[in-house]
Amino acid sequence: METALLYILGVVILALGLLISIALHEIGHLIPAKLFGVRVGQYMIGFGKTLWSTTKGDTEYGIKAFPLGGYISMAGMLPPKKPGDKPRSGGTGFMETMIQDARLSDAEKVLPGQEHRTFYNLPIWKRIIIMLGGPFMNLVIAVVLYAIVICGFGIPQLSTTVGSVSECLIPATSSQQKCSSTDPKAPAALAGVRPGDQLVSIGGRSVTTWAEATKIIQDSAGKQLTLEVKRGGELLSLQVTPALTERYQLDADGKIKVDSKGDSLTHEVGMLGISSAYELVPQTLGAVPPAVWSNIAGVTNIILNLPQRLVQVAQAAFGPKERDPNGPMSVVGVGRIAGEITSINTIPVVEKIQSLLGVLASLNIALLVFNLIPLMPLDGGHVAGALWEGIRRFFAKLFSRKDPGPVDVARLLPLTMAVVVILGAMSLLLIYADIVKPLSLF
Repeated sequence: METALLYILGVVILALGLLISIALHEIGHLIPAKLFGVRVGQYMIGFGKTLWSTTKGDTEYGIKAFPLGGYISMAGMLPPKKPGDKPRSGGTGFMETMIQDARLSDAEKVLPGQEHRTFYNLPIWKRIIIMLGGPFMNLVIAVVLYAIVICGFGIPQLSTTVGSVSECLIPATSSQQKCSSTDPKAPAALAGVRPGDQLVSIGGRSVTTWAEATKIIQDSAGKQLTLEVKRGGELLSLQVTPALTERYQLDADGKIKVDSKGDSLTHEVGMLGISSAYELVPQTLGAVPPAVWSNIAGVTNIILNLPQRLVQVAQAAFGPKERDPNGPMSVVGVGRIAGEITSINTIPVVEKIQSLLGVLASLNIALLVFNLIPLMPLDGGHVAGALWEGIRRFFAKLFSRKDPGPVDVARLLPLTMAVVVILGAMSLLLIYADIVKPLSLF
């Protein structure tokens, strides 16, 4: 019962964190819009029926029934077809009617005498600032959360404390998964090493890192060593003899080395059968930018390869294949991970908080990168439209031609609808995959 409640708590914390992130994203649009004089009719969190709202100035602030997003409603997002045109309410075809209806609906947000307070009448650079305000806010949130995680809590690093002791030593290439009753005990188990023991010295050489301990053990196969450990404040001396065991060769990044044929390379080294416990080590502020950039690069790579990634997700969801742990997931999948973090009872509360903040930081990076895709109705689509308008006006001025005016973004509504449908289908696929074949941290 307690585990289930903790799981629900993790999901709720993530949902609240995501809701706050969305609210701040929209504030990133709202503040510059108001500073530049654009009339903002609504600032809403969620979609559907309005549950609560209040009006301050000429803006209605509120919360809607389905808190799965948010928006601000600015006057004049869609310019007239031609400067001075009045929107019409009819058309000659479905698409034309849809475009004209959109223009008419948008024109209703422009109050008489306040045409100067429209979005499309702003200089291009101001429009770009407004549309980049939301993603910029997500970047700020991510940087702050990463600073708290990395500098406040620290990042997991190998310590000199024993995390686990193996019952036996299994060669790297063996198909055996568990120790049998006939397998000889691992040297550490024979010597009486216990989880929680802190390594002090091995063979008379003091150790301050797990890497130092590993090097000594691997180079001492068949040699009896004195292992000094601290247990409960008491210093103990144990006699151990590392056993020669087959292990994979690793490169500087910790990946298994392969030969020209692609086969994994192995070598025989001394082993005791112990693994390190992790500890959180606070870092300096200089470690924050590389962590943020690495996350941005990772999300960008997923988006650039999204069609292939979605095919892999579909093959896993509707077939026997396993899902790529580094592939895309829906908010349902992220919620499951948050639930796992809070419900697992083998890690301390501090590490749970650190992990949850890390997940929220990664979500904000995902919102940042995703919203910069240059397609309507995403923020990047509006930025791309403003930049294209700037290019048109530059060349018109260069060749002494008439100002072409604002880009008719209403003409992109069919493409916008197609993007919305594709995003909806993608979300449904990921949600389905996260239900029938979820990714797990543990």
